[in-house]
Amino acid sequence: MQNVIAIWSTLDLRRRIIIVGATLAMFAAVLGLSRMAAQPDMVLLYAGLEPAAAGEVVTALDQRGVAYEVARDSILVDAAQRDSLRMALASEGLPAAGGGGYELLDNLSGFGTTSQMFDAAYWRAKEGELARTLLALPEIRAARVHIASAPTRTFQNATQASASVTVTTTSGALSESQARAIRHMVASAVAGMQPDAVQIIDTVAGLIGGQETAGFDGRDAADRAAAIKGNVERLLAARVGPGKAVVEVAVDLVSDRESITERSFDPQGRVAISSETEERTGSSTDPGGNVTVASNLPEGDAAAGAQGQSQTSETRERINYEVSETQREILRNPGATRRMTVAVMVDGVVSIAADGTRSWTPRPEEELATLRELVASAVGLDEARGDILTLKSLEFQELTSPFGTEASSSFLPQIGPLDVMSMVQTAVLALVALVLGLFVLRPILTSANRPALAPTGPTLALPPAAGFAGAALDGEVETGFAIPGYPGSSRDTAGEDGEDDPASRLRRLIEQRQTESIEILRGWMETEEERA
Repeated sequence: MQNVIAIWSTLDLRRRIIIVGATLAMFAAVLGLSRMAAQPDMVLLYAGLEPAAAGEVVTALDQRGVAYEVARDSILVDAAQRDSLRMALASEGLPAAGGGGYELLDNLSGFGTTSQMFDAAYWRAKEGELARTLLALPEIRAARVHIASAPTRTFQNATQASASVTVTTTSGALSESQARAIRHMVASAVAGMQPDAVQIIDTVAGLIGGQETAGFDGRDAADRAAAIKGNVERLLAARVGPGKAVVEVAVDLVSDRESITERSFDPQGRVAISSETEERTGSSTDPGGNVTVASNLPEGDAAAGAQGQSQTSETRERINYEVSETQREILRNPGATRRMTVAVMVDGVVSIAADGTRSWTPRPEEELATLRELVASAVGLDEARGDILTLKSLEFQELTSPFGTEASSSFLPQIGPLDVMSMVQTAVLALVALVLGLFVLRPILTSANRPALAPTGPTLALPPAAGFAGAALDGEVETGFAIPGYPGSSRDTAGEDGEDDPASRLRRLIEQRQTESIEILRGWMETEEERA
């Protein structure tokens, strides 16, 4: 403490003002950084809400007395309270997702409500319920559903409804499988709607998918091959050991859709479908004798003559037969296996002798045949289809160097989640302290701590600003003259040029200590100005 007071007493007014100002600036910087660190870390609570839903959330936060910030369409709260606030607001049904649902129908009264008004409210409620269902998916952040359906009329054919869905995902774009699931969900919720009539629009990727596919994806072949490979490796590991078998599977799937309609007739197969029988019977009487005019009269001779009779009988039968007919319609969807190839390589048997010699022998053919049968059964091998299975016993090469590097602990301690703002504040504070110490306090304290020249007589006194308080010079530089803090000033030997006079020694002294000499001259000039 005494050293500090002594140093402070040797400083002039200008240096004292600089030190006081620098100290106050340091305290102000520390105070500002501490206030910045004390401010809560604001993180996102909700974003992209509709104005009505955002207003309800803000009102709920005001009622709870929670500090929040609104930045465009985002609501920010303290990071420590974000999760609890989300659960508390969700228990109150906030934010309202997807607009109104079926509760819109509760406001419709029986009086003054036309059929057109009820239809509009019904479809609006249906759209809201579908949007709520989509928002329940973790991948969907925002969703809007629009259903187009013609009004029901008595003498109008039924029209097919259509729908469009706009979604915003949490990250990335919506995949084709997710879009297909949404398409089926919307189509199933609206009577008479087909999945092809639903269009999915992603705000990032645009239109997702077009016409509805049969569910075949090009990745199905890779997925099926990976599943078969895993099954075979697990089967072989039970016999040859883990890592002793390598399996590769290639599956060629049918990617074309085929529709076949067959119609065949069997002429040998007849089936009676109808039978019709018709019978006719008739009789006639012929007159006897000669045929004259008198015989044709009622009272003629023919009445007494003999008569002839005749009878006729006719039977007709009609049977209709139908030729046997077979009609088939076959629809083949993509995804069937066209061809499959399986390659299996197993290691042999390794034996180590007593002297440490390692020997390798291939597995016997009987064991390989058994393993081949097991693998063929596991993969469903069909040689008639063109499937190929290759199983060989080969020696595995030893790895000369392990893959990767061994994990080792670092000399640095394990650091948790880094707070970037705190690190920036600490760095700024350290930088301010370093600049203040190096460029303000250090030069002042260094210049104030220099020793003064001892006075030699009633001659010219050096000003305190020069760093030699109370020192005096008599105008001559004698042999053995020494100035404290000036090494080499007391040189009794001659210079390199043979001169040993005081002027030469002073010249050499000024060349060696130019900075201090300039400061002495500046102090003299300031002293002369103060006296004037």
